[in-house]
Amino acid sequence: MYKRLSAILFPIATVLLIGSLMWGYQENQEKNAILIKAENQYQRAFHNLSFHVDKLHGELGNTLAVHSASTGTQRKGLVNVWRITSEAQNEINQLPLTLLPFNKTEEFLSRISKFSYQAGVRDLTKQPLSENEMKNLKELYKSSAQISKQLQEVQDKALSKRLRWMDVETALANPNDPQDNTIIDGFKTVDKKVGEYPELDWGPSVSSIYNKRSVKKLGGQPVTAHDIKSKAARFAGVHSPQNIKVTENGKGTEWASYTAKVQGGDKAESVTLDFTRHGGHLINYWSDRHIGPKAISHETARERADQFLKNKGYTDLTPVTYDEYDNIGSFTFVKKDGDVLIYPEKISIRVAMDNGHVIGMQASDYVYEQQDGKDRKLSKPKLSAEQARKYLNPEYKEQYHRLALIENDLSEKVLTYEFGGAINGSRYRIYLNADNGNEEIVEQIRDGHAKRSSM
Repeated sequence: MYKRLSAILFPIATVLLIGSLMWGYQENQEKNAILIKAENQYQRAFHNLSFHVDKLHGELGNTLAVHSASTGTQRKGLVNVWRITSEAQNEINQLPLTLLPFNKTEEFLSRISKFSYQAGVRDLTKQPLSENEMKNLKELYKSSAQISKQLQEVQDKALSKRLRWMDVETALANPNDPQDNTIIDGFKTVDKKVGEYPELDWGPSVSSIYNKRSVKKLGGQPVTAHDIKSKAARFAGVHSPQNIKVTENGKGTEWASYTAKVQGGDKAESVTLDFTRHGGHLINYWSDRHIGPKAISHETARERADQFLKNKGYTDLTPVTYDEYDNIGSFTFVKKDGDVLIYPEKISIRVAMDNGHVIGMQASDYVYEQQDGKDRKLSKPKLSAEQARKYLNPEYKEQYHRLALIENDLSEKVLTYEFGGAINGSRYRIYLNADNGNEEIVEQIRDGHAKRSSM
């Protein structure tokens, strides 16, 4: 009896054992292949970063070497600096540095990118590099040499010790474990040195990119969690703030904010609201409820969005674009000053297309830009719409036009004529400078899965 069972079960057990071993071996091989691929990607990104920072140093030197009258060569050099810096930024993003303080270096490269782009795209024959901009280039040339040298030292040590980036990732996740932190320490040293560089005068257009979200520009005093509970209750339309949970984000930093969670009942939806700590301004609102099949029209959704804003105290806003995706209608509203649309001051509203309820609002641009534009005075356009129209492609089929204040590629607020229309089978919005007819922005309106239109 036992012999017969053994004769049957032993081969089966053997097959199962061999199968499990093969499965385990295959799983291990696949895991190793993934780790090797990730390691190779990290190694390539790091070596490319070191290469591009060294190349950035060389390109800055080339730009400084030419005569100030060689505007064509200067412009080419600045465009190359912008391109190389963008490559370096992309490579940093490919490295496992999310847990490592490397923000000073990233911001430094970001400022170089913006500075070189904005200087490179302008007409240097009419607006040559200023004395201050040349001074900046010389400082950047010296700084990039130091960064390049430090990165090469890290690279040499990593190669000589045969260090792996996968170990860097493990060390960042487990800082208390004893490991060789040569790469981590090297990047910390680079970031510390960058933080010690002298502060440069980047000019108002570049500085505005990094300063416009400063809490110093927000009105009002810092608020407490108790204040936020009351604000959240009023906005969400609940009678008591007792069931509202408030969490402070980024405590002790400039960017401290509050998140309020309003819990719904059995059938009611829960909503979340984000407020600035300075002034208690609402910057975000969203609901987590499930959206059913579409049951209302675009016109009805627009009416509901418009009424929602008015009920919440947002006036002088006009809808300018509409998207629809997954039974959610998204409207962009901007402030209107007379006949001029103020695009920087915008609010996005999301409407559920099953019952028309507003399930989301994004207002950070509106909050910060409104404070920034309190003293703004709009000048009258030097060109009429008819005169500006002459700067359009003759084949462009205009569908509408309107005055709009926008922020161009140089981060400048510019009064423009917005011309909506079509050419070559595609739809566009073209923003022409209202004073000289220059094309500030050309934006294609893409029709993908979403239904998108201007309003």
